[in-house]
Amino acid sequence: MNPKENAIKWQKKWERAGIFKAKDNIKKNKFYCLEMFPYPSGYLHMGHVRNYSIGDAFARYKRMCGFNVLYPMGYDSFGLPAENAAIKEKADPKKFTEKNIKGIKEQQKLLGWSYDWDREVQTYSPEYYKWNQWIFLKFFKKGLAYKKPGLINWCSKCATVLANEQVVKGACWRCKTEVELKHLDQWYINIKKYAEELLNGIDKLKYWPENVKTMQRNWIGKSHGTTIDFEIVDENGKRTGEKISTFTTRPDTLFGVTYLVFSVEHPMVAKLIKGTKFEKEVKKFVKETIKKSIIERTAEGKEKNGCFLGKYFINPANGEKCPLWVADYALMEYGTGAVMAVPTHDQRDFEFARKYDLPMRIVISAPGEPLDPKKMKKAYEGNGMMVNSGQFDRMNNGKAIEEITKWLIKQKSGKRTVNYKLRDWLISRQRYWGTPIPVVYCDKCGIVAEKEENLPIKLPTDVKFTGKGNPVTTSAKFVNCKCPKCQGKARRETDTMDTFVDSSWYFLRYCSPKDNKKPFNKTKVNYWLPVDQYIGGVEHAVGHLLYARFFTKALRDLGLLDFDEPFTKLLTQGMVTKDGAKMSKSIGNIVDPMQMIDKYGPDTVRVFILFAALPEKELEWNDQGVAGISRFLFRTYNLVDEPRKQKKETGNKEKTLIGKLHRTIQQVTESLDNLELNRAINALMELVSAVNRYREEEVHLNTYKEILRVLTILLSPFAPHIAEEMWHKQKQKGFVSIAKWPAYDKGKIDVKAEACENLIGSVMADIAKVKELAKLDKIKEVKLFVASEWKFKFAKNMKKLLAKTRDVGKIMKEFMQSDLKSYGQEIKKMIPRLIKDPTRLTETILDQKTELKILKAAKEQIESEFSCKLFFEKAEATEEVKAKQAMPGKPALIIN
Repeated sequence: MNPKENAIKWQKKWERAGIFKAKDNIKKNKFYCLEMFPYPSGYLHMGHVRNYSIGDAFARYKRMCGFNVLYPMGYDSFGLPAENAAIKEKADPKKFTEKNIKGIKEQQKLLGWSYDWDREVQTYSPEYYKWNQWIFLKFFKKGLAYKKPGLINWCSKCATVLANEQVVKGACWRCKTEVELKHLDQWYINIKKYAEELLNGIDKLKYWPENVKTMQRNWIGKSHGTTIDFEIVDENGKRTGEKISTFTTRPDTLFGVTYLVFSVEHPMVAKLIKGTKFEKEVKKFVKETIKKSIIERTAEGKEKNGCFLGKYFINPANGEKCPLWVADYALMEYGTGAVMAVPTHDQRDFEFARKYDLPMRIVISAPGEPLDPKKMKKAYEGNGMMVNSGQFDRMNNGKAIEEITKWLIKQKSGKRTVNYKLRDWLISRQRYWGTPIPVVYCDKCGIVAEKEENLPIKLPTDVKFTGKGNPVTTSAKFVNCKCPKCQGKARRETDTMDTFVDSSWYFLRYCSPKDNKKPFNKTKVNYWLPVDQYIGGVEHAVGHLLYARFFTKALRDLGLLDFDEPFTKLLTQGMVTKDGAKMSKSIGNIVDPMQMIDKYGPDTVRVFILFAALPEKELEWNDQGVAGISRFLFRTYNLVDEPRKQKKETGNKEKTLIGKLHRTIQQVTESLDNLELNRAINALMELVSAVNRYREEEVHLNTYKEILRVLTILLSPFAPHIAEEMWHKQKQKGFVSIAKWPAYDKGKIDVKAEACENLIGSVMADIAKVKELAKLDKIKEVKLFVASEWKFKFAKNMKKLLAKTRDVGKIMKEFMQSDLKSYGQEIKKMIPRLIKDPTRLTETILDQKTELKILKAAKEQIESEFSCKLFFEKAEATEEVKAKQAMPGKPALIIN
């Protein structure tokens, strides 16, 4: 059998039969399995292969369990790469995208993933982005979409706005010109309105990774505090009529404020310095600061930098005039973008004040430790009694937080505030390859929303890609339009939408992808959603995953949905590495999936990538491991050849093997339910080895055939093409891909027989490991020491006690009151180790006599495997120190 040719054969048969097409059968239990859809770069990398192989194995399993499975695929196909290709290579973005989709889709089909291709969506198509525009209009009418001035990265040479990822070390990625910060009118979506619900909803996400939930909580960043207003004055104390507000969680330190800092992005900075002697120096500082990352600006231990703005403010607590500065450690993303500075009680402020010789005042005393600003080596950030704080002196600072807030409210200088780090979502992009924003600008009517019947507003094709400015603006036919309201002359919006809009609701479109009247059918969406299992990278935790949660809630409030959360379970798969590093062209450690498929076939690639590590863990690519999986699959496939030696009667061997089969069904089923796919494959490998050993002797044909039939079903989610060929060779009906998943019978599992097999397997594995560690080419003899008889009694009692308690004292007390108390010193050492790792005790505890009998029966097998002599002893009958390490199910050994 040629694995690749076999795969292509069965892929064609599946497609002709349409076995993976989902039907909207509301009477049937549904299961919606989905991976984050890809940007069509034109080729698959191993990260894709891992992501989609996990999803496919799970979807196939659920389908075989009788669920109505929705498992679709689409392409997140708007974005910068296509536009860059248009600029650099004069390529048509549409043709570039279509070519890439064709390439990646061919590779996806070659790997045999069981998608319902009839439901495919492509976000660049007008049939899809029409509904982006429709949703935008609904948000606009509700006040969720709005326009306001926003700070952007501007390249003067390219005459274009740059995304943050296009700014490299403060310069334009394309022409290397220094980037400027400019204020430009931009479109936003009011995600902040849903901040509280998004935050509270995280607690309901029971089946999401904790790290993702923590990242979202931190990103939303709720904090309770006080907003304080400060009047701005000039150097003579004359009021300018301007006020600046700051948010703080520490109003108790207000009397200690001696200066205030703006972030470099704050719009007040340019206003305050305009036409002053400070303008040149401050502008230079702002330019230098925006080149730094947020981490560089705020990291602990990093030197803090700033510039005086030539203006002052009045502290409402004591009437003092204090200087206004701009500083790198202040961020526009938090609070108001202005920070009141208390050098004695905040370490960043302390470092800044020391550097620029700014005043310091103690306002919270340290218990039993007098503080002197001149002698302080660091800020005091603890609690204490208020000092130098007027009427609030001698008050506990915790109480002062509330009392000073009340005082500020009474003075009309502040208010209680709930603050969120979460900012409204900037969706404007001055780029071509995205969804046009459906509004027009009319001199008479102002901003006017397009009429729904005019959607989609299609991207113009008569544009010029010069690398300068937004290509959309070069199409006069697109820009010049009629006002939908007054029919007068108007100008169309030339910004396009952030591509995260496309991916914030695509999972809904799969439910009715060809609907041309609505973005999705409500009845179908309410049947299929939420997505039962979502799979993708952790890098999307505070981008796509947060936006998708927001969209779901906003669409619910528009009456389009009946649920709150889009994804019930989330798996974030680990990356694929080679030679200890992430696969990368620059490093030269890329493994091309297509080359592997040509050599081994898709099933080998799929099984290796599922077997090498748990899905959420990092996976190290290993060429030898891939070859090993190929050999395993061929050994499995060869089981379809009818055994030569046959017998008519069944006996203990058949009973044991049937027990092994049912244990494997249990292990594979439970492992799949927990998405522990490597453990499921490991259980299959053990079963295949057992069946191969069985067929070396006389086999009962009907028993063998039944085991092979079930084994083929269990293999199908992981290696579907080989499993189909095996199914066909067995003359079974239909496709194994949709065969009924087997149930296990606990009554048929021979626990004692399993324990015997596990004992032999454990001993052989230990011998092989010691041989490898000792770097021995050959072994002359192996001495095995079976655990002392009292340890078997101890192990059985320990298992019972561990089921009740993990308390060392209680367990020790039980043993000291038993007939094992004479072994107290040894038991005392073993109990903590077994509490920490109960798996040190085998599932089934035999007895010393039985273990010896099993090992003696396997003597010939073990000697043949290692070409050595094997000797046995009871641990209590020898003076060998090593013998004391023997435990039930784990004999100690010495190799010579």
